[in-house]
Amino acid sequence: MKSQILAIATFTATISFSQTALAANSEHIRQLLASKQCQNCDLSGAGLIMADLSNANLKGANLTGANLSRANLSSADLTGADLSGAGLFGVNLSGAKLNGAILIGADLRNTYLVNAELTGVNLNSANLQGAFGIPLQIAKPEEFYAWGVAEAQKGNQQRALEYFNQAIAAKPDFAGAYLARAIARYQLFDRQGAFQDAQIAEKLFTNQNDNDGRQTAQAFIKELQTPQTAKLDRGKPSFMDFLGSLTSVLLQFMPF
Repeated sequence: MKSQILAIATFTATISFSQTALAANSEHIRQLLASKQCQNCDLSGAGLIMADLSNANLKGANLTGANLSRANLSSADLTGADLSGAGLFGVNLSGAKLNGAILIGADLRNTYLVNAELTGVNLNSANLQGAFGIPLQIAKPEEFYAWGVAEAQKGNQQRALEYFNQAIAAKPDFAGAYLARAIARYQLFDRQGAFQDAQIAEKLFTNQNDNDGRQTAQAFIKELQTPQTAKLDRGKPSFMDFLGSLTSVLLQFMPF
């Protein structure tokens, strides 16, 4: 039985490598894994899941359609590389050089982009949902807000708070983001922070002649000023008891 399992595993691995080789230059793959030096290499469609490519030189490399999910590319040089349609889910790109890289349609969900260099990068249609350390200049305030709403829907209030912070940093008069951040802070037991944000939201909504937003902010402020008698849901205050669906409140101010 053990010999049969080994034979099947070997056969499967052979097929897997053959399929990768058909899409990418197999010699270039070996070169990359052996030396981490593969400038201008053809790695299109390569399977490099969980590969340790930290500090690798991949300048100008063709990585279109490559699967690099959960790989370590920290401090790697990907200047001018083509990563169109690449799978980069959960990849560590902290400190990586991506200047001039093409990331059209790339899957960048849950990637780490802290201190990554992204000057002139093309991120059209890229999926950045859940990514850490997204620089303000590569995403719109509305996108940060939408990602925050998505995290809030999943109950990840701390992550939602971080996205709302970025939305506000990119657009200081973003009333909806202040209100959303107030809600996230409320869920995290920061009532004072929630109250301050709600007040700012009310003022901004008023200045922007948004009556619905102003009334919602005022209702939330009133809730915060009321003695805490709300029921606890899984150890957190239930905003659902106050304005119905939390999702509907946040989506109300989705600026799309």
